Amino acid sequence: MHTAFIAAAATPAKVHLLRPADWEEAAKSLPEAVAGLAKANGFAGKAGEVVVSGGAGGARDHVLYGLGDAMDALAVAGLSAKLPEGDYEIAADGGLPLAHIAAGWADGAYRFDRYLKDKAAPPRLVIGDNEDAAALDREAEAVALLRDLVNTPAQDMGPSAIEAAVRAIAKDFGADITVTTGDDLLEQNYPMIHAVGRAAPEAPRLIELTWGNPDHPELALVGKGVAFDTGGLNLKTGNYMRLMKKDMGGSAHVIALARLVMSSNLPVRLKLYVPAVENAIDSHAFRPGDVLSTRKGLTVEIDNTDAEGRLILGDALTKACESDPDLLIDFATLTGAARVALGPDLAPFYTDDGDVADAINAAGAVSGDPVWRMPLWDPYKSMLKSSIADMQNAGGAFAGSITAAIFLKQFVEARRWVHLDVWAWRLGKYGRPEGAAACGLRAIWTMLRTRYA
Repeated sequence: MHTAFIAAAATPAKVHLLRPADWEEAAKSLPEAVAGLAKANGFAGKAGEVVVSGGAGGARDHVLYGLGDAMDALAVAGLSAKLPEGDYEIAADGGLPLAHIAAGWADGAYRFDRYLKDKAAPPRLVIGDNEDAAALDREAEAVALLRDLVNTPAQDMGPSAIEAAVRAIAKDFGADITVTTGDDLLEQNYPMIHAVGRAAPEAPRLIELTWGNPDHPELALVGKGVAFDTGGLNLKTGNYMRLMKKDMGGSAHVIALARLVMSSNLPVRLKLYVPAVENAIDSHAFRPGDVLSTRKGLTVEIDNTDAEGRLILGDALTKACESDPDLLIDFATLTGAARVALGPDLAPFYTDDGDVADAINAAGAVSGDPVWRMPLWDPYKSMLKSSIADMQNAGGAFAGSITAAIFLKQFVEARRWVHLDVWAWRLGKYGRPEGAAACGLRAIWTMLRTRYA
């Protein structure tokens, strides 16, 4: 079971999730000493308020946490982020379903301690020992894997380490894996993946995982795996380069999603594709003005080498479509324009399929994982026009997330396709530290469980 959860405990502290409207009535059912302590501390159920009462020997026996009016799935994360090691169980849920509470608890209890001398000891939530608890545990494990991958610096999370992460889940679940590396990418017709990664010390590669019954509907997942992005010859400034270890966040999302699919034995034929590169600079770096060939047969003029993620995705999406999947989903940390439009928390997604869009929106509401559909506005394709090639890779100053999605669309021939332009990060807030974050993962997973039940 995930380190944030425990099946049962002898004497767990009682956690009361409370709202201002419910506080006065709830206080009547609390032990007198606990209610008195809350009153002395001015507790009223407002968002983020915490009162901890102690039992014999300094043990915690009751924890009061104010939800305010929060209804999102991560509302409890601010509590588990603050609590010390120990066992806790929910005594009052504040109207939140257990799935939301567990997601928030695991999020707040997560610690990235790979480089710390003193390892973390997170608080543990009692969630029982049944099918629902097992599902919550699998989800927590997948999200923690995603965050570990993104939080790890590029020195230890280059293309070969991304490959190792895929190999690990392949081994765990008996999946097949194929990796095309270096100049073999040219021989196997993945020219854009090769061009973007050829200047780096670690060779570029396309990682492919296959799992499941061939008679089941095929689910194809594609994730942008840029281990570090300097911007290439269109070099990023230092403030924009600082977080570029997270530019493989798309690959982290699909690796985590693939783990969920396999660990839950979802009845699909899973195909995972991760183009893994580092966008580095040396004498072999691709240049602004170069014209690249593609697996699709289109040509692409390079307007900006810092728009590299869509290039490697183009070849990978083309490959994914060749087996005619029932559903194709890609995740990518693709544009800053998506953050300008929707901020850090909302995960924008693109699809031409209204039924799939409705299913994702419904799943976002159920899972408490916010998503927002964006338009694939075809007239903006004109922004990608090139005078010497079939298209160029950057669309100018306007509608950057939309034009990036439209670029990807030129490489997609699938019955149903969804593209998510995620940040894979969050700023420090709600009492939680800054760092890697799952964006849209639980919404997509909820949709998949419903679709392929």
